[in-house]
Amino acid sequence: MRSKHTGWALFLWVLVAGTAHSADIFKDADLALGERLIAENRCSQCHAQKVGGDGSSIYKPMGRINNAGLLRGMVEQCNASLNMQMFPEEVTAVAAVLNRDHYKFK
Repeated sequence: MRSKHTGWALFLWVLVAGTAHSADIFKDADLALGERLIAENRCSQCHAQKVGGDGSSIYKPMGRINNAGLLRGMVEQCNASLNMQMFPEEVTAVAAVLNRDHYKFK
């Protein structure tokens, strides 16, 4: 059964994904916070379990994540589905680091 939180997160994901194509959504993001959250939540280890290797092959800039809004939405989906309880600014910080290091949306 899907929780209310998950349903709300998915709604927000669709809303953000559909309206925020520009990386301007990462303009004021706290990159140090994003780096810390990625390390604390062991994102790389989870991705490695899903796709093998060091997990970095999960980041495919030309795949289904093809704009900044979709990237932020995917981080929010992980946040909700894994019950990470990150605040919106933390989700944005993580997405901003991923954009800087892997996606490079402008």
